[in-house]
Amino acid sequence: MSQTQTPYRRPFRKGAVRAASLVERQIRKVGESRGFAVSRLLTHWQEVAGEELAAIARPVKVSYSQGGIGGTLVLLTTGANAQFVEMQKENLKERVNVCYGGYGAIRRIHVTQTAPTGFSETATPFTPAPPRVAPRQDPAVAARARESADGVADPGLRAALENLGRNVLSPRSDRKDP
Repeated sequence: MSQTQTPYRRPFRKGAVRAASLVERQIRKVGESRGFAVSRLLTHWQEVAGEELAAIARPVKVSYSQGGIGGTLVLLTTGANAQFVEMQKENLKERVNVCYGGYGAIRRIHVTQTAPTGFSETATPFTPAPPRVAPRQDPAVAARARESADGVADPGLRAALENLGRNVLSPRSDRKDP
């Protein structure tokens, strides 16, 4: 390297960085390679499609024709659930287009059927991840958090302070005591 060139340095950031921002580029790259211009469709599929439909179908690919606006969303489902997904296509198309910003980004939905476990014995079963369940709060901790935020008049700020108090006062289950 010559004296005029400086080695590449990553910019230094102060403070915390959101975990989502660390993998955002990789998710966008994989999503765009399969036609997903908006990765929200993949990451929030259960909210876009609804719990019932998301449990039996998942988006695989979006393909666009050369001449017009509107693409084709390809959904993967098991053979037994394909008829249910076919009946829900129009409703789903509206919900997906809202995810893309309200215009007719998706014109058609194509349903592809597969076996429940895939093509190899080591394939992951065709079930979505279970929803996260919040841990039970100790009533004494909730009461202390409520007491600490009693003097605040704004209800939104009071609720936020109570939530912060519950998080600070509750013991962490993953902490290992020496």
